[in-house]
Amino acid sequence: MMKAEEYNTKIKPNFCPGCGDFGIWLALKNVASQLGLDSSNTALIAGIGCHGHILNFTKINSIEGLHGRPVPVATGIKLVNPRLNVIAFSGDGDCLGEGGNHFIHSCRRNHDINLFIHDNAIYGLTTGQTSPRTPHGMVTKSTPEGNKDVPLNPAAMAITAGATFVARTFCLEPKHMEEIFTKAIKHKGMSVVQILQTCITFNKEYTLDFYRENVYKLPDDYDPSDKVKALKKAMEWGEKNIPLGVLYEEKGKPSYEDQLIDISKKPIVDTEPVVKDVTELFKAHV
Repeated sequence: MMKAEEYNTKIKPNFCPGCGDFGIWLALKNVASQLGLDSSNTALIAGIGCHGHILNFTKINSIEGLHGRPVPVATGIKLVNPRLNVIAFSGDGDCLGEGGNHFIHSCRRNHDINLFIHDNAIYGLTTGQTSPRTPHGMVTKSTPEGNKDVPLNPAAMAITAGATFVARTFCLEPKHMEEIFTKAIKHKGMSVVQILQTCITFNKEYTLDFYRENVYKLPDDYDPSDKVKALKKAMEWGEKNIPLGVLYEEKGKPSYEDQLIDISKKPIVDTEPVVKDVTELFKAHV
């Protein structure tokens, strides 16, 4: 089993000083060490954005896809080799903007993958344009007169779309992140984790102080199996009213992969490719 520091690559993290991605990266390494995750049993996928750099610093096989497309890549990997733990990282813009359709339908199908959303409510890599999570009225480079859009709620969207594990955590709560990541990875079915994080460079509204003052952890007696109550909790957002924890969990529901007879009998990765000569077929249509 690898120690947390053994997951470091030769490339040093180049996130902005104070970025929430540092905490997410450290939590990922600790969880990987605790669960024995490595390139033999795990695949990491990311979209385009600051979050995607996490792959460069983590010594586990990974793929960085097109903007907004980590989810279809993750589902493809899971379909080919359902034995793998598949963890997809996406930003709030990457996931809810360019990748919004993939996000909704992966939840609907309950793919057995883990989607960790780095939510800093801004497009950080492209220097501060409004994202689908940017607060209403916020002034950004793309909205100099204030953002006219109402922000999306990824946790509520995931619950209503059909994900069977939906949680929220905060980048400055390392132990809480590790707990949530562990539960998500162990869950059978679609796991969506909204990670509230700071963009110290471009988002001056969702600051460390804002989150410190307004987040709270769900009590021990909270029941995440009640979908209606979970949706109400997911919709909470405001002064001292942003819940952290497992908002919703449905156990026992078959994942998309469980319902595919072919791969349940023999994964595609174990099937030898069949090479056929299609010369005659082409001749027949000339």
